[in-house]
Amino acid sequence: MRRYIKPFLEAQTDKQRKRAYIERNREEGHTRLWNDYFAENPTYEAHLFRRCFRMNKELFMSIVYGLSQNVPFFQHKPDATGRLGLSPLQKCTAAIRMLAYGSAADAVDEYLRLGESTELSCLHHFTDGIIQLFGDQYLRRPTPEDLQRLLDIGEKRGFPGMIGSIDCMHWRWKNCPTSWKGQYTRGSSKPTIVLEVVASQDLWIWHACFWSSRYLKRY
Repeated sequence: MRRYIKPFLEAQTDKQRKRAYIERNREEGHTRLWNDYFAENPTYEAHLFRRCFRMNKELFMSIVYGLSQNVPFFQHKPDATGRLGLSPLQKCTAAIRMLAYGSAADAVDEYLRLGESTELSCLHHFTDGIIQLFGDQYLRRPTPEDLQRLLDIGEKRGFPGMIGSIDCMHWRWKNCPTSWKGQYTRGSSKPTIVLEVVASQDLWIWHACFWSSRYLKRY
């Protein structure tokens, strides 16, 4: 029996080691994306773009331009055969869709024509690039001038001493370790993590943190 099983197992192991190449026709993915959202007469109008990308088209294009000019991963370059790789629009759209919808890495494979590992690489380079390019301006602590401006705005709106509005939301922690569930469960049997955010009236987020729902108190 062993002599029959061993060749079968070895064949399965060799098969698993081989990485299958799939011709996804990435040019078709770029063309479809361009015609849907970025052409002169796109299939989906501006309000649908904002709903799908969670931002307006001008902001998205400024991000794409900044990344393609400063991050080598997002530059549109030919491969060893002279064939152009994925476009910056495809890579940035893949990352934004994952962030906007919390979808799996292979969720946009059929539409954008890129595989799971490439999608994850897009996400990692996108977040690193955003921090590198925009971190000094948008990912910083408020300066004394910022705080004074926010206090002035709050006073004019009838809320003296306020720098922004606070809000919290619960995110369910699906894979919470069993030994930690008691710390992250409050009012239900499902463990959650609390996201706390303070934003000003212009939607600029000045503070954000995650913490355990066990310590959430009502005031």
